[in-house]
Amino acid sequence: MEILVGSMVRSKAGRDKGDLFIVIARDGEYAYLANGELRKVDSPKKKKLKHLQGSGKISEFIVNKLETVGKVTNSEVRKALAEIGGK
Repeated sequence: MEILVGSMVRSKAGRDKGDLFIVIARDGEYAYLANGELRKVDSPKKKKLKHLQGSGKISEFIVNKLETVGKVTNSEVRKALAEIGGK
């Protein structure tokens, strides 16, 4: 399953194993993740794609906001996670 910007993913490795995140950016084999709580949008977690499990769920709101404005807020990330089944 391909991991795109706006996707909800679960960490498969590391100290954050099992946690849910939203992908806010991609760079080659890395994804930048935020959940709006412990991992804020201002300091996203850089993680290799092989350490992530895609859920197949994408937040259209996050994708549209990143395309138009270029950034999202922590509350928007938390809301998107809750809406697509994160909490």
